[in-house]
Amino acid sequence: MEFSERLKELRKQAQLTQVELASKLGIAQSSYADWERGRKKPTQDNLVKIAQILNVSVDYLVGNSEKKADELDNIELLFHMNSKGLTDEEKDIFRKELIEFMEERKKAFDKGK
Repeated sequence: MEFSERLKELRKQAQLTQVELASKLGIAQSSYADWERGRKKPTQDNLVKIAQILNVSVDYLVGNSEKKADELDNIELLFHMNSKGLTDEEKDIFRKELIEFMEERKKAFDKGK
């Protein structure tokens, strides 16, 4: 499935109009419509925002994966969204701490079941 088709399908599954999704992204509806028509491609930053809004991984969104999302994709998404302005060393530390935090939270939730 092409990116444009997947994008449109996911938007409809989320019960959003082009206008609503474009507004959440902070772009014009006409720009968004170009993506669904396959005329243009979004920037990497917009891909991340779309994935977050539609609750899928960027890999799934662009057709590199058939899985909508998994825990590692979600961690990478969180990392990308919150690591701007950090040095490479700070990014390494942040990624490790984020993974550790998510693993600990998962263990805590699993104990509660």
